[in-house]
Amino acid sequence: MFIDEAVIQVTAGKGGDGAVHFRREKYVPRGGPDGGDGGKGGDVILYVDPRLNTLSAFRYKRRYKAPNGQPGSGNNRTGKSGDDVILRVPVGTIIKDLDSGALLVDLDRPGAQFTVASGGRGGHGNAYFKSPTNQAPRKAEEGRPGEQ
Repeated sequence: MFIDEAVIQVTAGKGGDGAVHFRREKYVPRGGPDGGDGGKGGDVILYVDPRLNTLSAFRYKRRYKAPNGQPGSGNNRTGKSGDDVILRVPVGTIIKDLDSGALLVDLDRPGAQFTVASGGRGGHGNAYFKSPTNQAPRKAEEGRPGEQ
């Protein structure tokens, strides 16, 4: 069946939260903060595949969500970033915003890519906030939400 028009909803992943953690070792009495940053959320990317000629893949599945980033952990370890979701579309696909009807991009050549929704940035851990006046911060940032 030939499908030349499709309406889909895409959601990028949320960034991971930063960690509040303090270094603890046997012979280091005051180790200091070592909470890591959260990972970045996954993006939703449209990729032009020259082998496709229809949008039939979008007929039954209309919602696509990229995975979230993982939270940071102790020992300044950054959380894992979310994987990107790549949607394959045929050459000549025109992307429009459903609400405003504005043209976002015309994917007219093979191999072209367009990031429809960017993933959220990961939050900073408490090691990011240490300073000479605040040597033991007990705060961390939450990850930012992804675009829709």
